[in-house]
Amino acid sequence: MGGWLEEAGHRLDVVLAHDGAPLPRRLTHDAMIMLGGGYLPDEDDRAPWLRDTRRLMTQALDEGVPLLGICLGGQMLAHVAGGEVTGDTGTPENGSLPLTIRPEAAADPLFHGLPPVVPAVEHHKDAITRLPDEAVHLAETEACPYQAFRMGGRAWGVQFHPEVLPERMRTWQADGFDPEEVYARAVADEPVSTPIWHRVTTRFAALVTSRAPAARAS
Repeated sequence: MGGWLEEAGHRLDVVLAHDGAPLPRRLTHDAMIMLGGGYLPDEDDRAPWLRDTRRLMTQALDEGVPLLGICLGGQMLAHVAGGEVTGDTGTPENGSLPLTIRPEAAADPLFHGLPPVVPAVEHHKDAITRLPDEAVHLAETEACPYQAFRMGGRAWGVQFHPEVLPERMRTWQADGFDPEEVYARAVADEPVSTPIWHRVTTRFAALVTSRAPAARAS
């Protein structure tokens, strides 16, 4: 995903908060992207940096800064916007699975025009269990209904991993799944899934550019 954003003309400021890198006091960037992690959005006792991340995400949401939350990032967007996230709920998802695009996505700036069913990489056992009241529900799977949603016109949360290629999945814990089967399915789906999620990421990049033509950092 970083490469796709750079191809679109953006400069990245990558903050590895889980490795101790300090988060900025205020968000001065043109966009914010939060990736995943093995925590719930408010598990500050396990990951103290979550508190400051919620603060920055709330600022982005309040000020209309383009925002994309992936996995834990999507759960955090739901959390700060008034939804609910529950740990160890439902059926865990691991690997490339069919994602159903909902009718509401037809008018969405990122998800419009996608095929009705798209492969997407999943790796989670926690899940959003209630969307915020103002959310637009965009995508779902059989096991986890809240796979993608939008808040307002510039903030998106996704439970799946549009940024992950099959080789990365070899470093993940299988959590009761056959790792070779999971990998083989992802390899088979990748020629379909990667171009689609590249298109969605490029649309996000274009939205950032249209809001901040200088494209200082995203």
